[in-house]
Amino acid sequence: MTISSVLTNSFKAEMLRGRHNFDTSGATPAGSVFKIALYNSSAALGTTTTAYTTTEELATATGYTRPGNTLTNTGVGTTTVTSFTDFSDTSWTSASFTCRGCLIYNSSTISGLTTDAAVCSIDFGGDKTVSSGTFTIQFPTNDASDAIIRITS
Repeated sequence: MTISSVLTNSFKAEMLRGRHNFDTSGATPAGSVFKIALYNSSAALGTTTTAYTTTEELATATGYTRPGNTLTNTGVGTTTVTSFTDFSDTSWTSASFTCRGCLIYNSSTISGLTTDAAVCSIDFGGDKTVSSGTFTIQFPTNDASDAIIRITS
């Protein structure tokens, strides 16, 4: 199977319908709740992924708990031609597992939004292993050139 580093097609359509809110948790109204789940190399995640799934997700054990970690949004920014958003780094401690990629999804209950709607999948470029340690996903800087989600004209 394959994990691709992409924004999902369903996410792009749901954005146009106003179903995702990337404001920080202190904003009014509060932003959506986004989570990140880890997957093994047998997972099939990409443009056609529509929702969080436990198929090929790491099992709850050895430092990982389904349905993954809740992410902290670092806010929405904009420049002349790009709007962007990102998340704070997230970690799993006392962990022993191997994963190949992840799925970021919206776990909020919003009218018209797919339950646990997929936002993007990310391929780590190879299996990543942690043994009795901390597994951290470091997100890029929240700016127009680096943020994990960027919309450019």
